[in-house]
Amino acid sequence: MTSSTPLRALIVDDEDLARHLISEYLGGHADIEVIGECDNGLDAVRQIGALAPDLVFLDIQMPRLTGLEVLELTGRRAGVIFTTAYDEHAIKAFELHAVDYLLKPFSKARFDDALARARTLHVPAGGAPALDALVARRTAPLERILIRDREQVHVIAIDQVECIEAQGDYLAIHAGGKCHLKPQRISEIEEQLDATRFLRVHRSFIISLAYLQAIERPGPDRHAARLRSGKRVPISRSGYEKLRELV
Repeated sequence: MTSSTPLRALIVDDEDLARHLISEYLGGHADIEVIGECDNGLDAVRQIGALAPDLVFLDIQMPRLTGLEVLELTGRRAGVIFTTAYDEHAIKAFELHAVDYLLKPFSKARFDDALARARTLHVPAGGAPALDALVARRTAPLERILIRDREQVHVIAIDQVECIEAQGDYLAIHAGGKCHLKPQRISEIEEQLDATRFLRVHRSFIISLAYLQAIERPGPDRHAARLRSGKRVPISRSGYEKLRELV
């Protein structure tokens, strides 16, 4: 891409040397302006929202939030160049979908190649369906749920979640005596949860089996789950059959 306006870049990596190297490599490109650096995912979420960079150099494995979790929370898809030391599965996905990545340690020549591809693919208002699929793809069940509320990020450990309720285009996550809203479909999060710990007992409810206190029968052909907090959740006929098999 050729333009009189420099592309604005944000560098996100928990390693000082990695951030310094990327900044040094970018110094040789007059059409790139480094507008910030972050050493953790939470700061990256804030800076991506505040600065709206054209390019994000994003480490995958970081404390507090991973690179993929940063994408989930920000909705960022376009103009992302991943940096990673060892995530072979992610790298394979990037190769198949022509997503830019840098495998550490990377040379300046490899860096310049990735940057050239980013320039070509840069579309200010565009997205990247391949990244949508990558963010959704998980090789292991969720261990925490991320919720962004204005400038705050809530990280909820999965063992604190009592139940999940569908409310239109949102999920109500009931955990630790609080309720958090997250824009997501219940079918999506159902696929990400550990099926031995969570069960969808109704089209609108998923419960944690660890918080199940009793199965009640409030009426003929009607059942409800009473949870540890005292909350009662309706159970459908199919949900009841699945519960009987598990408990």
